[in-house]
Amino acid sequence: MKTKVTGVKRYPKETQETVSTLIVNEIYETINGEGPLQGLRTIIIRLMGCNLRCSYCDSRFAYNKGERMTFDEVLDKIKVFKSKRILVTGGEPLCQRGTIPFIKLLLEKNYDVSLETNGSFSLKEVPSKCLKVVDVKTPDSGFADSFQSDNLNRIKKKDCLKFVIGSREGYLFSKKFILKHLDKIKGEIYFSPVYGKISYEEVVKWILEDNLDVRFSLQLHKIIWGDKRGF
Repeated sequence: MKTKVTGVKRYPKETQETVSTLIVNEIYETINGEGPLQGLRTIIIRLMGCNLRCSYCDSRFAYNKGERMTFDEVLDKIKVFKSKRILVTGGEPLCQRGTIPFIKLLLEKNYDVSLETNGSFSLKEVPSKCLKVVDVKTPDSGFADSFQSDNLNRIKKKDCLKFVIGSREGYLFSKKFILKHLDKIKGEIYFSPVYGKISYEEVVKWILEDNLDVRFSLQLHKIIWGDKRGF
């Protein structure tokens, strides 16, 4: 039975009885808008709750609204779609204790699973088969000290680090971070400008001037549909 959950300012303390449930904000099929699988048909599972409040967040609607669902109920929802690719996102999906067990279940059922996470939670328990898209928050977010440095050891070649950049300060922070940790970074590095806040041309100019080996990445879904949800 589904229970509506609204007005929650932070994810409630979990008990063993709720490890096999998730609080889901929305489920839909679309193309993946960013990251290594950009442009590919994907099922989005957006979970409720986030421990951060980034200034440029485009999913504030997922902070405190969702529906508690069992794993079986979520599986029933995604069965109607044809895609075998699933992106688990939020909010911050690792706020919920049920997220990692659910990712393991999806992998057992032969789904290709990717996870978008803000970098403030340990990736230790995330299965290696799950593709990880991990943010390093810049000063533009207001949470530049939130990244767990040990996560650099958990990111494999197929995974990626993402820096969302909204200013020159954010760019310089990102540059300094990758140069400092270059020997530890195994995955691809993405520089993604904040939609509607900074010139794409300017960020590309900085990357070329500094000879940085990073991937410049735009949010494809916003280019297609604008700043809307559910696409």
